Amino acid sequence: MPLQMKLSAITLDCPDPPALAAFYQRATGLEPHPESNADFAGLTREDGLLLGFQRVEDHRAPNWPDGTVPQQLHLCFKVGESLDEAEARLLELGAGKPDHQPHEDRWRVLTDPAGHPFCIVGG
Repeated sequence: MPLQMKLSAITLDCPDPPALAAFYQRATGLEPHPESNADFAGLTREDGLLLGFQRVEDHRAPNWPDGTVPQQLHLCFKVGESLDEAEARLLELGAGKPDHQPHEDRWRVLTDPAGHPFCIVGG
């Protein structure tokens, strides 16, 4: 019988946890965790899932797609509006857009302000 586990948190390494939490809060509308601080900031979803950001000295941003510095993981977000509208809004918030887009008609690969790749997928 498999162990029954429920995902409770996803944490990203970064150089500035409060700044990265602010980016994702504006992008997702998630609520700030009340115990966030300069070394660890978090956002919580209604079901309790925590999206956390922890300070790592000498953080090296992933280098996607060439993998010189591996991405190790990436987040995917379903968007309610068109991909073009969601992309434009995220770029206004400080996201970046790599030149390489493997399936731009189905999803977009963007990077957060700390360089972590994430995808947006049409609803």
